[in-house]
Amino acid sequence: MAGMVFGLENPMMTALQHLLDIPDGETGAPGGEKQGPTRAYVRDARAMAATPADVKELPGAYAFVVDMPGLGSGDIQVQVEDERVLVISGERRREEKEDTKYLRMERRMGKLMRKFVLPENADMEKISGACRDGVLTVTVEKLPPPEPKKPKTIQVQVA
Repeated sequence: MAGMVFGLENPMMTALQHLLDIPDGETGAPGGEKQGPTRAYVRDARAMAATPADVKELPGAYAFVVDMPGLGSGDIQVQVEDERVLVISGERRREEKEDTKYLRMERRMGKLMRKFVLPENADMEKISGACRDGVLTVTVEKLPPPEPKKPKTIQVQVA
């Protein structure tokens, strides 16, 4: 085990390693009942916890600013799920070269993801994104405020 090489052979690390080694859909429980989170769920939860983001409210829009270091525009996805959930994701992969040997790897590799529930006044048709210097800014325009309803005037007939 990789944990034993670094002196991390305590029971908690062993349990964590076991949890991460379970393939999707495999439960080990009688009757096929799910006992814990799937590997995809754990991966997404870790990605969301490790992806920093700022949310700003501007006079006419909302701005979501997410760090996406080392990703190009083809590696970043911006989607709207369930009509009001903004999903920003990407994946940073390790550069594999045959003549390269890593002595230390400290930069984060893997999936980057954040999910935001958009407010009621967000315009789902006017969402745009721009990535500059590894920082993605997704702008969601606000719907114009509803015009105040004018009172309805009713003609009264006098008999």
